[in-house]
Amino acid sequence: MIRLPDAHGRLVPHRPRASAPRSSGAAGPLRSRRVFSAAHVVADPLGEVHFGGAGSGRAAVDWDATLAFRRHLWGLGLGVAEAMDTAQRGMGLDWPTAAELIRRSCAEAASVGGAIVCGVGTDQLDQVKDLHAVLAAYEEQLEVVEGAGGRSVLMASRALAAVARGPEDYLEVYGRLLRQASEPVILHWLGPMFDPALEGYWGSADLDAATTTFLQVIAEHPDRVDGVKISLLDAEREVDLRRRLPHGVRCYTGDDFHYPELIEGDGRGFSHALLGVFDPLAPVAAAAVRDLDRGDAAAFRRALDPTVELSRHLFEVPTRYYKTGVVLLAWLAGHQDHFHMVGGLHGARSVPHLARAYRLADELGLFPDPGLAEARMRSLLDVAGVPA
Repeated sequence: MIRLPDAHGRLVPHRPRASAPRSSGAAGPLRSRRVFSAAHVVADPLGEVHFGGAGSGRAAVDWDATLAFRRHLWGLGLGVAEAMDTAQRGMGLDWPTAAELIRRSCAEAASVGGAIVCGVGTDQLDQVKDLHAVLAAYEEQLEVVEGAGGRSVLMASRALAAVARGPEDYLEVYGRLLRQASEPVILHWLGPMFDPALEGYWGSADLDAATTTFLQVIAEHPDRVDGVKISLLDAEREVDLRRRLPHGVRCYTGDDFHYPELIEGDGRGFSHALLGVFDPLAPVAAAAVRDLDRGDAAAFRRALDPTVELSRHLFEVPTRYYKTGVVLLAWLAGHQDHFHMVGGLHGARSVPHLARAYRLADELGLFPDPGLAEARMRSLLDVAGVPA
């Protein structure tokens, strides 16, 4: 028995699972859906910490543990979405380190035959002067990803949001990038709940108007767009947009609140997945999609629906700090030896928030060694002065 603090500061007893659930043992690629896990990075706990972002120095990364986690995801049959916001892009992970991460992960993917896509952004810019600077920053990162052998995800840009005068600037920047890309890319629409600096992306705070511009970018270059990743936490809007995409352009859900129904789909289509929550949920997600591979949608929902409570908890406001819970669960599951994050973001969530994340994950059977997870949670509570 372990006592966990709740949101009111009360200590509530929790009896951890006695053993981990039996693994399905399934391997090989998933067939019915394309599924990418946006993977976190493992910090080097002995490195310098630059709070509030990348700071003036390089982010310190434990490369061995970081790449080992990616092999874990590939081993389950998932793809890796590298250097996305889950990896703390713009929140501790500086561009030189992100570029090294992309090169190392693409090389690792090639060695094991793993699927990988990589984030292309503009986060190397210290000061934003004009659209030319934004475009040059995008082009630099696109060159790194393509040079490493990766497929690109054109991430939403804080810099572009800051200097764009209207929809026409988005059409110009994205049009030029799509014409340059050597292979079709994934376009990423990240909502302001994940990054407040992206308010009004695509040239308007009105989502209907923004959607029109987004679809115009795709319509003008359909052969250059593999798909779109939608992270607006609005299932109805995603379904509407999904139905309006040109034939052959995929929708990858980034909705960490409604992913079971969006991935299952309906009679008019479904979403593939590129999700941050599939970092801690990777084993459950892979097994559930294999149920879809067998045509058993009911089993898929039985497996994935119970995970939504944990996901909504991890992504509660301020949503951008969901990464803290993701790394906590990786530590509790034994994927890394410490609970530290680049940029010091392991301190971005309260102890009661982390305690509930542990309890929900334990109830889902996410920990391969429940005893290890309990011992590590006790050590965290002990440091916080909580008598577990």
